Amino acid sequence: MIFKQLFDEESASYTYLIACTETRNAVLIDPVNTAIDDYIALLETHDLTLKYALDTHVHADHITASGLLKRLLGCQTAVGILCHANNADIEIQDGEILALSDFESVQAIATAGHTAGSICFLWRDRVFTGDTLLINGCGRTDFQGGDAATLFDSITQLLFTLPDNTLVYPGHDYTGRYVSNIAQEKTSNARLAKKTKAEFIEIMDNLDLPCPRLIDIAVPANRDCGVLAQSS
Repeated sequence: MIFKQLFDEESASYTYLIACTETRNAVLIDPVNTAIDDYIALLETHDLTLKYALDTHVHADHITASGLLKRLLGCQTAVGILCHANNADIEIQDGEILALSDFESVQAIATAGHTAGSICFLWRDRVFTGDTLLINGCGRTDFQGGDAATLFDSITQLLFTLPDNTLVYPGHDYTGRYVSNIAQEKTSNARLAKKTKAEFIEIMDNLDLPCPRLIDIAVPANRDCGVLAQSS
């Protein structure tokens, strides 16, 4: 297998490459449009065919590269069914399996809360959590159908029931951290550890965060897998 973690400094976003060394099929999770040349170069370096470009949700802080990757490389785009994307090839449902080979695949876990359509992806001993679960934090819940109570349930009843040694790879980090695990987040996450649902809701309801700078551009563009932003 091939695994790479890539970082976009402007949006503090992580993108992940997973590939099967037998079939040379690959998947990119949460690609960013400004890094398209880097992705293509990486695929060429490792002689990989991009099969899927996956988004964990409709992002509000950057524009996805998934639609452009489809245009250039012929991959399939995929996003959660409750994101109501206009032209994704696959509207992912909970438990859906995205296969790279007979023995290598990524499984979707529907984790609504940050947005109504948020999805995490489980691969081997690693879970790619998008904005649902961050290292020592979680995604906000004040737009795009977000809901703090739902997010609490998604994290505690779904993600926190994974094995403790499952590695957590988030969609963002703003302080230089790149990986955690389920045990660490269960015991030390500032918003979730030892918190009741009511306490969590109170925390989330009082974050008082500014809107993402690109929200008015990014959200409509990402509902079209980023392609309208690239063609305008």
